[in-house]
Amino acid sequence: MDELTRDHGPQPLDGLMDRWNLTNHELVEVSTEQLNHKQVQKARKGRQLTLHLMQKLTRAVNEAIFAKLPKESQSAFSPYIHRHLFNYAKGYDANWLDPNDAFLPK
Repeated sequence: MDELTRDHGPQPLDGLMDRWNLTNHELVEVSTEQLNHKQVQKARKGRQLTLHLMQKLTRAVNEAIFAKLPKESQSAFSPYIHRHLFNYAKGYDANWLDPNDAFLPK
């Protein structure tokens, strides 16, 4: 596989983290699966990841967002899945609308 096919450019994950005001460090801190800063940075920039690492990052994103939500909004939060965060994931839909937009910080 050549360099070009492994680099997919900025990912939806990057925009989502910006909208939720999440930092790479917050994902590393909240993860219980030994996620590191280098993995988060590669994911945001679009370096191709394994399905396992995409899922690990997705769990960390969901946990970090859930922790930021007020208690009364937590039950209505719809967890993200990896195909929402990576444009090269099987089943990715560019027209998908985020059901959590109402909870985004203003």
